[in-house]
Amino acid sequence: MTDRLHSRVYAILIGLALWTALWVWSFVGGGETDYLLFIVTGFIVVVVALQLVLMRVQRADKAADADNSADDSKDGALSFRQWARGEFETERGRLRAAEAALLILLPIAAAAIGMMAFGIEFQIVEHGL
Repeated sequence: MTDRLHSRVYAILIGLALWTALWVWSFVGGGETDYLLFIVTGFIVVVVALQLVLMRVQRADKAADADNSADDSKDGALSFRQWARGEFETERGRLRAAEAALLILLPIAAAAIGMMAFGIEFQIVEHGL
C-alpha cells in the first residue's frame, strides 16, 4: 500500500498538459487571440512546473524516509505494473492504485482530447476542408 504516485503517472500528466498546450496553439489567429494563447500556455507551463516540483519533492521525501527507516521496500523501486496492482491510500479510504491513477488522469486526458477535437474542427472550418 502506498500514498505516493508512481513517477509514470506524473510523466503522463506532464505529457497530457503539453499535448493540450500544443493543440491550444491550433487556434492562432490575429490580434488578441495570440496574446490570450500565450497566457493559456503560461498557465499550462506553470502546471507542468508544479508537477516537476512535486516529483522532486516526492523523491527527496522518499530518500529521507529510506534513511530513517529499516524497511527495505521502496515505492520507487516498484515497476509501474507492480505499483498499479497495489493499493493507493486516499483521504477517503483505499483504492486499487490503477483505479486511483485513472481517476487522476481522466480529467486532464478529457481536456487534452477535447482540445485536440476542437483544434481539428477549427482547422477544418477555417480552411474550408
